[in-house]
Amino acid sequence: MRRLRVLLAALVLAACAFEPAAVERSEVPRPHTIYVFSNGWHTGIVVARDDIPLARIPETADLPGAAFFEFGWGDREYFPAPKPTTGMALTAAFASSGAVVHMAGWPAPPHQFHRIEAIAVPVDAPALDRLAQAIGASFDRGTGARAQIAGPGLQTESFFYPARGRFHVFNTCNTWTASTLAAAGIPVPPTGVITAGDLMGHLRAIPRVQLLSAPD
Repeated sequence: MRRLRVLLAALVLAACAFEPAAVERSEVPRPHTIYVFSNGWHTGIVVARDDIPLARIPETADLPGAAFFEFGWGDREYFPAPKPTTGMALTAAFASSGAVVHMAGWPAPPHQFHRIEAIAVPVDAPALDRLAQAIGASFDRGTGARAQIAGPGLQTESFFYPARGRFHVFNTCNTWTASTLAAAGIPVPPTGVITAGDLMGHLRAIPRVQLLSAPD
């Protein structure tokens, strides 16, 4: 009987010792982080270079020194303009001639350099891949493998590219951001988001997001 008890105790200890090793070896999904920013009227998405497969967004090769990429979408004439006018805004809202994607490279998330509202959103690997796919699909590459640069961007390290879609009063840069996030499975409405405030309000309501900074 004593030998049986010793044997049972040994088996229990062995089982207890084995369980943590089994947990360690199991692949537990580790979340990634993306950032959504707002400057009060315009929103965009920021993703780390390491989280973007080059095949999804080959244009990232145009900014080889960037650790993070900022993506935004808007009217072809209004968005790149250094000093956009009211007339340009009305044309964009009601008679846009096309759209562009803005891609900027940063050494760190841009809220660390500018006074903008930023929200960190945790995502898993499948959601991250869907996000990269949705962003990549916004570039108008024509028949080429990569979109051609349409012009210099708004930041030191940035470019504009031809984009798919048509900007109008009910399909703004913030609508694009919302629909792109929704394509990744982030719970924001893919339509009906017009202003930056609309989008950021939806994001703040999501559990586990982190408000990193906000303008005064």
